[in-house]
Amino acid sequence: MPLRPALVTALGVAALLCVAAVPASGVTADPAETVTVDTVGRLGSGNLVTLSGTYRCAEGTGPVFVSSSVSQADPRLRYGIGGGLARCDGAEHRWENSGQVSAEALRAGAAHVEATLTELRPSGFLLLPAFHAVTGQDVTLVQE
Repeated sequence: MPLRPALVTALGVAALLCVAAVPASGVTADPAETVTVDTVGRLGSGNLVTLSGTYRCAEGTGPVFVSSSVSQADPRLRYGIGGGLARCDGAEHRWENSGQVSAEALRAGAAHVEATLTELRPSGFLLLPAFHAVTGQDVTLVQE
């Protein structure tokens, strides 16, 4: 098999594994590992959304990230709001993610936020996701 089709096939299998690895909301790998979402998010100028909360995770073999997304009105339409590197040392830490959304995508008021702690674990030449914690939280978006 030529190299290019083999590489495309391998990447396709990896993507399929990543999709199959997505947990149901609220699932945690270890009860001591948690992620929370503050009940208030901020809407700033230039359509900037800021979400925050806390997390706790054990040391992993790869980098761990705190990611967040928000939905409003239609729960099927989610906006990714930033992400950052987590420090997994067993202690509780604060996280804050910011990101811009298109004009009028979100308004002040009720919304739903999902936050996830995801580790990228080495597996051969690929990095595969391993979920440490996932949570969903109803929040109020406040215009600043």
